[in-house]
Amino acid sequence: MNLLARLFRSAPDPREALRPLWHRVVEISREPEWYSQCGVTDTVAGRFDMITAVLALVLLRLERDGDCAPQCALLTEQFVEDMDGQLRESGIGDVVVGKHIGKLMASLGGRLGAYRSALAGEEPFEDAVRRNVTLLKGQEPEALAVRLRALSDALAASATGEVLAGRIDR
Repeated sequence: MNLLARLFRSAPDPREALRPLWHRVVEISREPEWYSQCGVTDTVAGRFDMITAVLALVLLRLERDGDCAPQCALLTEQFVEDMDGQLRESGIGDVVVGKHIGKLMASLGGRLGAYRSALAGEEPFEDAVRRNVTLLKGQEPEALAVRLRALSDALAASATGEVLAGRIDR
């Protein structure tokens, strides 16, 4: 490598190491069974709800390992980056993107709290799901709650390194 290239190269983006995990979160959230068998609406709102549900469960799993706070922050940054791009693609202008991102982050934070409490047994998991996922009219949250809890259990049984690498078995 020549001297100029070494002097002017940019530092690697630390988020890149977590890109496979972010892609896996999105992949899991797009599984057709959430929509066809669990009653999540196949709408922008329903898809956002599933991304935040899966992301929240992953973040809660990583939170359990006290050394993963930096990775949780970087994974959340990828969520923000992706949502920012989605908003801009849908026609939201620069002036209000930040406000929308703030609302999306508040939604994610609320879901983290709700799922954390539910997984700790402080409230029925179905209640947390009912409040945080857009379901088809008349659909009850039980099937979705069972499937989300199974994902949480799979994450809990996975080694931290496997989760960080995006290797989440279902």
